[in-house]
Parts: sequence; C-alpha cells; structure tokens
Amino acid sequence: MEALLPLVIQLIAGAIGGNAASAALKQQALNIVARTIAGAIGGVAGGMLLSMVGGEAAMTGLIADGIGGLIGGGILSTLAGLVMARAHR
Repeated sequence: MEALLPLVIQLIAGAIGGNAASAALKQQALNIVARTIAGAIGGVAGGMLLSMVGGEAAMTGLIADGIGGLIGGGILSTLAGLVMARAHR
C-alpha cells in the first residue's frame, strides 16, 4: 500500500496542475476530461523525473511527489493543448 501512495499523489497533483495550467492559459482546445488525463500522465512522469534527477536528495516523500506532479501535469497538459490548437487551424 505504501508503494501506491506516491503514485496516487502524482496522479492527483498532475490532474490539478494540468487543469490549472490550461485554465491560466485559457486553452480551449482540450476539454476537461482530456486535460485531466494529460495532467495525470504528466504528473506521474514529472514525479518520476524529479526523483531520477536527484530531487529526492533535496525534497523527500510526498512533497516531492506533489511538486513533481503539479509541474509535470501542467507541462504535459499545456503541450497537449498547444498541439490540439495547432491541429485545428
């Protein structure tokens, strides 16, 4: 059960980060479900990258997972919105 908690934190933080980034940039190319899914996937990737780069040394535990999830979710959701907006031109 302890092994799943970081993954769940990354998924939730990524979904929040993805929706927040899309709302801040006023992206309309993706609907809320697509933003949430892209954010969740980006959250897991961001959390994994942060731990591989050495984020564990500076920040440990759930805080690092949450921050990595927020950043990764925001980035992937923004990129997906930009790609979809360009495809609809």
